[in-house]
Amino acid sequence: MCGRYASGRAPSDLVDEFEIEVGNVRESVEELGENYNVAPTNQVVAVVERRNREVPDQTIRKLTTVKWGLVPSWAKDTSIGNRLINARMETVAEKPAFKKAFQTRRCILPADGYYEWYTAEEKVNGKPVKQPYFIHPPDGSILSMAGLYEIWRDKTVEDPDADEAWLWTCTVLTTSATDDLGRIHDRMPLLVERERYDAWLDPLSSDTDDLLDLLVPAAPGRLEAYAVSKAVSSVKNNGRHLLDPLPPDGVDPLDKPQAPEETTLF
Repeated sequence: MCGRYASGRAPSDLVDEFEIEVGNVRESVEELGENYNVAPTNQVVAVVERRNREVPDQTIRKLTTVKWGLVPSWAKDTSIGNRLINARMETVAEKPAFKKAFQTRRCILPADGYYEWYTAEEKVNGKPVKQPYFIHPPDGSILSMAGLYEIWRDKTVEDPDADEAWLWTCTVLTTSATDDLGRIHDRMPLLVERERYDAWLDPLSSDTDDLLDLLVPAAPGRLEAYAVSKAVSSVKNNGRHLLDPLPPDGVDPLDKPQAPEETTLF
């Protein structure tokens, strides 16, 4: 799964990467700022492409904010979003919660990398030791996670033109992890390579087979992982320091039987 990630890019970097006109960047993106411990229910940055209402056969690409945890348009309330932070590639085109969004409302969720927890055999007080790892492109490039978004109408708000009448939410698509990352966790987010941005975001394209063909697991060597402090396990902790690797004298639970001592950061 993908349940936590880091997002520290400036909006200007995302505008260049995804070829977005400056006028199509919502103010909320600027206000969001850096977040090195993005968690479900947080507001996150998303790249979306929408039909141009004035020119129906054209689209407009935007940088906006959405809430992580997809709420289908047919949902009676928003609580379902807490369970829909990920969508499995194997069933995304069939599941009622994701089927419509997969056809017409696809997005990209930019990240620096994501966190995953390795469960060691050792136990402390009867509970398995879980060591967080940060998984990211070694060249420092943007991790473009494949996502879906939905727009839910809050019927308690009478005015349909009011901003609060509509809730934008998202989910991250996942697949089986590659061998080198599967040792940490068996699932990983699907990525959209730069040459496939246009095809993935295009709301005018809805062929299931073509869309699924666009998504591939990260190629070997595309991502690397290193152990980080257990401080990231608490959503109360944030800051660039969460990306710091454990010191050289830390013990890697993947290579040795003992779990590493938790690094004190505060």
